[in-house]
Amino acid sequence: MAVAGWRFFFAAALSPRPLLVFVHGWLLSGRLWQPLVQELEPQWDCWAPDLPGFGARPRPQQLQPTLASYGRWLGEQAQDQAAGRPLVLIGHSLGGSVALHGAAGLGDQLVGLVQVAAGGGLYQPRVFARVRQAGAAFLSLRPRWLADLPALDAIRSPLVAEQRAARGLLACSTNRGAVRQLPALTAALQVPSLWLVGSNDRVMEPRYVSHLAGYAPNHEVDVLQGLGHLPMRQEPALLAARISAWLLTLPGSGAWAPAQPMAA
Repeated sequence: MAVAGWRFFFAAALSPRPLLVFVHGWLLSGRLWQPLVQELEPQWDCWAPDLPGFGARPRPQQLQPTLASYGRWLGEQAQDQAAGRPLVLIGHSLGGSVALHGAAGLGDQLVGLVQVAAGGGLYQPRVFARVRQAGAAFLSLRPRWLADLPALDAIRSPLVAEQRAARGLLACSTNRGAVRQLPALTAALQVPSLWLVGSNDRVMEPRYVSHLAGYAPNHEVDVLQGLGHLPMRQEPALLAARISAWLLTLPGSGAWAPAQPMAA
C-alpha cells in the first residue's frame, strides 16, 4: 500500500477528539474560562458559551430559569456545536449543577465530566437562606451603569446578568429538592469524572466537593493547594495540565486523532 493509502487508512481508523464544553457559574459568563481555554487550545477543541441571561446571550422567554431547563438547553446546544463528536462537560460552581443536568441527556456522546469548585448535595436551610438574601440584595442594589465603563469590563458580567435568570437559578439551586437531586444525578453518571477544588476555596469548600464526588461511580478528586474559587483564573496552566492528563486516560482516548501541533 502506498504511503498516502496508509495515511488514509489510519486517519479513517481514528476518531475525533472530544469537544470540551465549559459551563460558567452564577452571574458570570463564558469569558471566565478564557485563560484556561487559551492554555488548552489548539490541543483541544473548546467551547465556552454564555448561558442564557448572562454575558451577551439573551434568555428566550420560553426558557425557565431552573437547573433542569438550563441543563436541557446546554445538552441541546452542546450536541449542535459538537456535530457528532464526543463531548466532555466542564462545569464551575453553579455551572457544575447545570452540567450534571445536561449530562443526563447526552447518552453515549458524553465521554467525561470535569467539575471545578462544584459540589454540595447537602441541604443547609440557614446557610442557603443567607445566600438567597445576599444574592437578592446584590441584584437589587448593583450599579448597572458601571458596566458601561471600559475600565470595569472585566467585572461586567455580574452587573448585566438578567434579573429573572439570576434570581431563578439562585433560588432553584438552593431549594431542598434541587440540592437533594444532585447526589442522584451524580450517581447516575456513566462516564469518568474529575473533581477539582482549591484548598482555599471558601465558596465551595473541598469537603463539599468530595461529598458529592463520592456518589459518582468512577471519579477522581484533586485538591489544588493554595487556590481559591476561581482556579481557572489563578493558575490556568496548572489546571490545563491536570485536565489534559486526565482526558488522555478516558476510555477510547487511544483512538483519538493526534493533537494539532502547538503554535510557535
